[in-house]
Amino acid sequence: MSSKVQWKLCWENQLERADHQELSEFFQKTYGPTGASHAKPFEGGRSWAGARPERRAIAYDSLGIASHMGVLRRFIKVGETDLLVAELGLYGVRPDLERMGIAHSVGALSPSLRELGVPFAFGTVRHAMRNHVERYCQQGMASILTGVRVRSSIPEVHPDLPSTRTEDPLVVVFPVGQPMSDWPPGTLIERNGMEL
Repeated sequence: MSSKVQWKLCWENQLERADHQELSEFFQKTYGPTGASHAKPFEGGRSWAGARPERRAIAYDSLGIASHMGVLRRFIKVGETDLLVAELGLYGVRPDLERMGIAHSVGALSPSLRELGVPFAFGTVRHAMRNHVERYCQQGMASILTGVRVRSSIPEVHPDLPSTRTEDPLVVVFPVGQPMSDWPPGTLIERNGMEL
C-alpha cells in the first residue's frame, strides 16, 4: 500500500452528502464489474446496499477513494447463542489498487473495533474471494468458517417472495476482545437483519 494513502475513520453521521455521493460512485465502479445488479443499490448517491454502517474506514489517495470497509455493531445468533459482534461489510478496493488487501482495511479499523467493545468482528464473503481471504487468515488475524449458513432479511419485502434468504458464504471471524476458541458452535448464523 502506498504511503500516500490516508485513512479516515468516521461515524456514519459525520459523512456529508458529498461524501455519500463519492462513495456511491466508488461502489458502482468497484462492484459493477462483478455484475450490474451489484452496482444498482448504490445508484442515486446511496452509499450502502443493505443495512447502513455505524462506522466506516475510508482510504483516500490523490485519485480519491482507494478503499472502504463498513462496520455495524449488532447481535447475531450462532447456533443457540446470542452474540454481540461488529459486522464488517461494504469492503471494496479501487480496481487499480486491488493488491492493497483486506489486511490494510481491518488494520485501520482495529482501534475502532476495540473501542466498540465487541468480542468478535465477523463478515461474509463470496467463495470467489477465498484465496484473497485465506492469505489474510494465514497471518493468524482471522479464521474462515466453512459449512456455516447465514440467514438474513431481504431489503425489499415482496408479497410473493420470502422475507429472508439463507446463504452458504465464507464466514470470516476476527477475534477482538476474546480468543477464537470462545466463538460459539453452530452451523447457522441468524443475522436478524440485512447484510451490511
